[in-house]
Amino acid sequence: MAKSTFYYNLHYKADKWEIERQRVVEIYYENRGRYGYRRIQKVMQNEGYVISGKSVRRLMKEAGIKCEVRMKKYRSYKGMVGRTAPNLLKRDFTASRPYEKLVTDVTEFSLFGNKLYLSPVLDLYNGELISFTIYSHPVLEMVTKMIEGTIAVIGRKTNAILHSDQGWQYQHKEYQKLLKDNGLKQSMSRKGNCLDNAVMENFFGLLKSELLYLQKFDSLEHFKDELEKYLHYYNNDRIKLKLDGKSPVQYRTQTNIS
Repeated sequence: MAKSTFYYNLHYKADKWEIERQRVVEIYYENRGRYGYRRIQKVMQNEGYVISGKSVRRLMKEAGIKCEVRMKKYRSYKGMVGRTAPNLLKRDFTASRPYEKLVTDVTEFSLFGNKLYLSPVLDLYNGELISFTIYSHPVLEMVTKMIEGTIAVIGRKTNAILHSDQGWQYQHKEYQKLLKDNGLKQSMSRKGNCLDNAVMENFFGLLKSELLYLQKFDSLEHFKDELEKYLHYYNNDRIKLKLDGKSPVQYRTQTNIS
């Protein structure tokens, strides 16, 4: 082999994956280290790249990058069946259309000696965040405002199931009346059993792994701003493999189901 041919092939091999490598790194940092090789591959496929997951994983390794998210599993105990509302969901987390089955819960963030509480509603059809409120105290208004925001999106009298745990706010008569007046069917988990609302628990775990444990914040207000940005990112930009590489909003709008 001629010397020039040898060095030409050496250079070619070194640069063969240059474009793909650059895009892998870009996608990784665009998503703040939240994507592993499977999601990065899916994004690239959506963009027209022909690349395997194995190749993406190799390029990530060569670039010295890896998914920074490490999920922490929630564990609880099995309790008694509640009397406030029946468990209509019965761990069937599938839905055939938007706004058929909704789930909700409250999670707490403790930073800088203060606390914030997030109260969201998720659609089981596509995992979309329908409505949320953020309060400094877990007051009843936090969940009633969340329901009002949900009704503004899905409309009244949809007969949708809204599932929660047996938190005091969900047993409050004002909350229950708000659901009934707007045509929402209340469903509640057994006491202390996180498996009855596993989708919501998984969402909170994802949120904390991809935001709270992954970033540093200057103040509680800074965290709140980043939380709101993340929730928008989750709905509109963060792809899900089970949604064929689409974000929740993209999936709902492209399936044309109402």
